[in-house]
Amino acid sequence: MTRLSTTDPQAANPLPSQGCPEELQALVLELTSGDDGRAEASIRCLADHSEPVLPAIAPLLEAREPDIRWWAVRLLAEIREDETPLLLIKALQDEDSSVRQCAALAISRQGDERAVPALIQSLSETDSLMVRLAANALVAIGAAAVPALLDLLRDGTPVTRFEAVRALALIGDPRAYPALMGVLEEDSALMEYWANEGLERMGAGMIYFSP
Repeated sequence: MTRLSTTDPQAANPLPSQGCPEELQALVLELTSGDDGRAEASIRCLADHSEPVLPAIAPLLEAREPDIRWWAVRLLAEIREDETPLLLIKALQDEDSSVRQCAALAISRQGDERAVPALIQSLSETDSLMVRLAANALVAIGAAAVPALLDLLRDGTPVTRFEAVRALALIGDPRAYPALMGVLEEDSALMEYWANEGLERMGAGMIYFSP
């Protein structure tokens, strides 16, 4: 199934042209062409382009077509510049769930700690896939996400607490040791499973399970 609609993206969403090199503009048109193959092929060229790409891509995050915004986020996953995570954090607030999901996946590749507050907020979404992708992004960020995850484990809803304990277990930061030990006292097999997993990753599993 194609990601893009059959409407002319340039007509519905004018692309930046002022100060944009012709080659770069052509690649952006390929990205928004409505053809998955052409769009994906343009990503490598755009990511490796000698000219700065972000000024040409950022306006696409405001496009009316959700699919154009999706492809813009898909490209951002390949661009490692200091401003990229800020654009991805903004995309986490997009009204379209697929754009938000793509942003969470992109942040998983970027691993920037500036995204932690927005990802923690995303764990409260009703979209279960988005919740899981946000949690995975927090795991990718690692140690910088631990304090916020510990707060969530203490004060969150059942769903967000579960994602918090899973993320803490996968990160394996020793700061989570007391909280994971506390989870073992709860009446939840899933929470206990991930608490045990985290403790084993920290080298505490054998101590806990020894007779």
